[in-house]
Amino acid sequence: MVRELDPDRLGDHIDRLFRAAWALTGSPADAEDLVQETYVRVLAKRRVLRSDDELGYLLTVLRNTFFETHQKRQRAPSPADPADFHEVEDRRSPGAHEALEAREVYAVVQGLPDAHRDVVVAVDVVGLSYKETAKALDVRIGTVMSRLSRGRDQVAKALGA
Repeated sequence: MVRELDPDRLGDHIDRLFRAAWALTGSPADAEDLVQETYVRVLAKRRVLRSDDELGYLLTVLRNTFFETHQKRQRAPSPADPADFHEVEDRRSPGAHEALEAREVYAVVQGLPDAHRDVVVAVDVVGLSYKETAKALDVRIGTVMSRLSRGRDQVAKALGA
């Protein structure tokens, strides 16, 4: 099914893209910039989707934008700044302890090797299925499962779980 990307529906995905961007960049401020850069690219010209997977498409653009702009800087993750905790919004209101844990997890995910990080972000942060992740990253489902397992193991080990 081929259809044009509806610009009016892009706002539906901003929270999930922000969480993915935060996991990629390790910084809420950089995540905001990355999401904005992604939307600027997407809105700059007419986009045609080959499926109904808007989120997968946007995640691919976000990832490509990250590689082209942010990764070149090769910055180390910044230390946790409690002033940034309010920027993570969810349907429930996280306490300070939960926000700190989220910050730690995002910092660890940001430090994963690219292949593992991309899969962990797609499945665990954005919430894509294995099939959607495989399609968005252009890999096989078995590769998604393998990289996800290894990535999750590395996150758990880094967090002492």
